[in-house]
Amino acid sequence: MSVQRGVENRLLPPSAWTSAFVAAAIGFGATVPLVALALHGLGATVAQAASAITALCLAISAASAITSIRLRMPVTFGWSTPGAALLAAAAPTVGWQAIVGAFVAAASMNVVLASVPPLDRLAGRIPKQVSSALLAGVLLPFCLAFFGAAGARPLLVAAVLLVFLAFRHRATRYAIPAAMCAGLVLLVLRGDVAPPPSGVSATGLILTTPILSPAAVVAIGLPLFLVTLASQNLPGVVVLRAAGYDPPARALLLCAGVASLAAAPFGGHAVNLAAVTSAICTSEDAHPSHERRWVVGVIYGGFYGMFGLFSPTLVHLFLAMRPEVLAVLTGVALLPALVTSLEGSLDGGGDRDAAIVTLLATASGFTLFGLGAAFWGLVSGLAATMLARLATRRRSSRSL
Repeated sequence: MSVQRGVENRLLPPSAWTSAFVAAAIGFGATVPLVALALHGLGATVAQAASAITALCLAISAASAITSIRLRMPVTFGWSTPGAALLAAAAPTVGWQAIVGAFVAAASMNVVLASVPPLDRLAGRIPKQVSSALLAGVLLPFCLAFFGAAGARPLLVAAVLLVFLAFRHRATRYAIPAAMCAGLVLLVLRGDVAPPPSGVSATGLILTTPILSPAAVVAIGLPLFLVTLASQNLPGVVVLRAAGYDPPARALLLCAGVASLAAAPFGGHAVNLAAVTSAICTSEDAHPSHERRWVVGVIYGGFYGMFGLFSPTLVHLFLAMRPEVLAVLTGVALLPALVTSLEGSLDGGGDRDAAIVTLLATASGFTLFGLGAAFWGLVSGLAATMLARLATRRRSSRSL
């Protein structure tokens, strides 16, 4: 009996493969339109956007497989969805090389943060409500655009929304892929998918020489780093701990930073620890053995490497779609993240006013001195937090 059990423990259950595939498919398929749209909006050509997504997939694949093997736990990485939403909302005032330079700067900030303990503690002092409100402000315009597209595409919006809500009540993790599949099927049946741009090759990796522009670093790199840290990397560590593992947080942040640095010259915006997909790969449903569950992270990495091969075709497809169609597909993909960030921004504590200021300033989309709303939203929220705490201290001193 003991020999049989040992053989069973060494064999991979089918659930390890299916869980890894579902996690990778959700992480990739649910938000690849948003990433393609964001990069294209910042000035990337179709070929450069495809290069970026390919580079991100390869970096995610390598990071997930290597860390899972070395740490013997199912570590999964992904690209920064909130970061992509931030980029899609940005108003580009610099060229693509400067944008890539901002990506390099954001990745470097992550590496420095993981390497210097005091900076790690300093980043952790940003109020959770403010960081959640920053993310909510970035996501809100996209979710509003989802419903705004109903004027031009009422049937598409209704079908996608109904499928999304139906799956949210019965199979939450499949809600976004199912809704997007429903939308794509409807578009195909109606013959409403425009042909991809002609004469453009989107194959292979394209190296872009980064240019460090102070304006781009402040307006794009810094908010990208902070949003990714607060909404992806830190929750990713929490998910692993909740599953009974003891992940070395700084080592994982360093790995995410190095992977981001590797992808950035090819246009990749950010690689980070996954949260939702990590919950799939760390559950008992993925592998019954807690000690052997790390293999799910390796398989997950393999699937991401495969998805990278198809990224040029997908980028062509999504960038050829009409704007209102993309608004529907990206908006539904961000609805769960908006709900979570709104809950976090209003979750008790004394920073609600600062959170509201951050949310409204970020969602407004205004630009001042060449800096976008995400930067000013963060500045406004931190300023409101400091004023509130200063007023609290003065009241406390007077009462004494």
